Amino acid sequence: MQPVHVPVLAAEVLAHLRPRSGGRYLDATVGLGGHAAALLAASDPAGKLLGIDRDPEALRVSREQLSGFGQRATLLHGRHEDLADLLDPAERFDGILFDLGTSALHLDTPERGFSFTKEGPLDMRMDPTGGPTAAELLRRLPERELADLIYRWGEERWSRRIARVIVEARRAAPIASTTALAALVARAVPRGKWPRQIHPATRTFQALRIAVNGELTGLASALTTAAERLEAGGRMVAISFHSLEDRIVKHTWRDLEATGQVRILTRRPVSPGEAEMDLNPRARSAKLRALECVREVS
Repeated sequence: MQPVHVPVLAAEVLAHLRPRSGGRYLDATVGLGGHAAALLAASDPAGKLLGIDRDPEALRVSREQLSGFGQRATLLHGRHEDLADLLDPAERFDGILFDLGTSALHLDTPERGFSFTKEGPLDMRMDPTGGPTAAELLRRLPERELADLIYRWGEERWSRRIARVIVEARRAAPIASTTALAALVARAVPRGKWPRQIHPATRTFQALRIAVNGELTGLASALTTAAERLEAGGRMVAISFHSLEDRIVKHTWRDLEATGQVRILTRRPVSPGEAEMDLNPRARSAKLRALECVREVS
């Protein structure tokens, strides 16, 4: 069964990117192809899209999703952090999208190890073809480094207690499953201090996922490279799902605006409405920012 994918803020993405027939678009995090399909449909009959993703399985699913658009859709395996190397030097786009974070493929497939609600191996790699898993990080990191990682990437105030409990537990046996880690974190956080709307392990899982995939490393440079690839009047949208991502987008785009290259279209981020959050609870933390290229492009 294919994971159920509902693209977040799809109407708002289309409203800001204004796809048209003959336009060229880049989905730098194509995932399962939901936004890409909407962009291609809205730019019918001659709009073209290049989709990039680091996850080979996501590319397989999106290739099926976009098969009806024929040669108008091109998909490429790679990380958006490597845009400068992945794109042709002369390539320009009328619209660019970054939909950051995880997808339904990651969260709804227990074998990928992203969800603490389903039993699975502690993997968390978006590209499972290489790199250390979350279990490997938990096995080898010293307690202090582990605590710093959980605090930095998860903004978890109980990071030192969590790291201590993890290190004590791994002395007896490796921590190999998602549910085992979630139980340890829940035990480390005082019951009266559990967050009201999220599981107490949410921030720890976020921190490990970011560390495993290097999600924030190179994000600012990727956003800058993407802005340089916009046609005059072209637009870019970024959707983030936690404060660390959103902060990088906000400050990178402010720096770009200060150079006179772009104009920020969203002084405050756009959030999903109540109807969308009821339909897709995972959208609740999404924030959309948009900009427009105002420089002359030779």
